Amino acid sequence: MSVTLPTPDQTLKIGTRGSPLALAQAHETRDRLMAAFDLPEAAFEIVVIKTTGDDRSMIEADRPLKEIGNKGLFTREIEEQLGDGRIDLAVHSMKDMPVEQPEGLVLDCYLPREDVRDAFVSPGVARLADLEPGQVVGTASLRRRAQLLPRRPDLTVVEFRGNVQTRLRKLSEGVADCTFLAMAGLNRLGMARVARSPIGVDEMLPAIAQGAIGIERRLDDPRAEAMLSAIHDADTGHRLAAERAFLATLDGSCETPIAGLAVLEGDEIWLRGEVLRPDGSESLSDEGRASIFDAADLGTEIARRLLERTPRGFFDWRD
Repeated sequence: MSVTLPTPDQTLKIGTRGSPLALAQAHETRDRLMAAFDLPEAAFEIVVIKTTGDDRSMIEADRPLKEIGNKGLFTREIEEQLGDGRIDLAVHSMKDMPVEQPEGLVLDCYLPREDVRDAFVSPGVARLADLEPGQVVGTASLRRRAQLLPRRPDLTVVEFRGNVQTRLRKLSEGVADCTFLAMAGLNRLGMARVARSPIGVDEMLPAIAQGAIGIERRLDDPRAEAMLSAIHDADTGHRLAAERAFLATLDGSCETPIAGLAVLEGDEIWLRGEVLRPDGSESLSDEGRASIFDAADLGTEIARRLLERTPRGFFDWRD
């Protein structure tokens, strides 16, 4: 199908949040489209959109995510502009994305996935294992909190919000002794040196879709569909199909600590999943393998097996 490509006079508008990492992801998207269609940079426009999650007062107050709007607070305003045609594409960190898209929007393009691991970041401590009892860990992630507390109940965990630069500033101000960041984000920012040590996935299973960039479009936009199909990474698509089906079946909100990682092994996909109570007092895990073409079914199956095993009251904090 032939499509009318963007030009400097009629640009393709790419919507994004305004953080340095969000901009880096939007620039990567633009650069891949430029290369795929031999287009100049001037044929694209990066449109910065402030979301509810970017409100400085909420970031500085370190309020828990569930108090201020859950996952949609990083996407709502961007999707509104995509839906009404003010932008043509929306670039997202996939671990921020709800499992359902608004009517008329579709998410079917993923860029090659980056490092999925968490990074231990501290101005004065080299490794997580080196923390002294009573030291303060800052994190806004329910998953990271729930995975950490059973291993190190002697540590103090505090809420810790903001983009990479904000959290590094808070560390320098002594708000916490350490935090966790995604290795993918640090790599994309050219800041891998900030990580004192990556944390292996066997020690801390990552967030669903961590390290992946997704590009959202309108369902009725054939130009966007054709252009995005040229840069879509099928391997990442198979992996996220499994992980996001797992998440959707368990709980698509931000109220439940959930971890999961799908890995390709030839024509098969191996999925490991974990669901935890927020205080880390209980956790359940399972895994399985299937054809890459049955990735979503695998995610659903593993989630259902976990739900069958959850004891009475496991999800009572959501009531």
